[in-house]
Amino acid sequence: MKHRTRAFIAATGTVFFLSAAGAAYADGSSSGALAAAHAPRSAAATSQATVTTKSGPLGTVLVNSKGHTLYLFQGDKSSTSTCNGNCAKQWPPLTVSGNTKPTGSGGVDTSKLSTTTRSDGSKQVTYNGHPLYTFSGDSKAGQTNGQGLNAFGAKWYVVGTNGKQITKMPSSSSPPSGGGY
Repeated sequence: MKHRTRAFIAATGTVFFLSAAGAAYADGSSSGALAAAHAPRSAAATSQATVTTKSGPLGTVLVNSKGHTLYLFQGDKSSTSTCNGNCAKQWPPLTVSGNTKPTGSGGVDTSKLSTTTRSDGSKQVTYNGHPLYTFSGDSKAGQTNGQGLNAFGAKWYVVGTNGKQITKMPSSSSPPSGGGY
């Protein structure tokens, strides 16, 4: 009987612990050590970020190491990101861990790569002073579904190798899924 009681108490404690951990950030907030230790990482977060290029209907654009298109947000008026909370869920920032420096390949000008500190303390990759983001609506490499979208108060555009936004829109002959490379 003592063994069953201990097992019940252990199981109940585990369920309580897991429930409390889930409640700590079920609403998207992250407070307390438990929530911080188990907070979900951004889909774009990596220990080292490599920015490279791909050519397609919009020209040569920046992409991450998985070939996902990188965007800039016109709402960012400096190298400091203004896309947080729900915005960052839809437009995950490209980040690096710790003091890791981003790297470039292809047609990327590595002198334009840097990082900026986000409001949550993470390090976001910048190119020519623009914080870089992926788009949750791009489900596979080469898609540009975020091109020209007006969301969270400003427009989003792919980034060219010169570090400037490309405002050209995909041609009507591009597939409706956002085209590809």
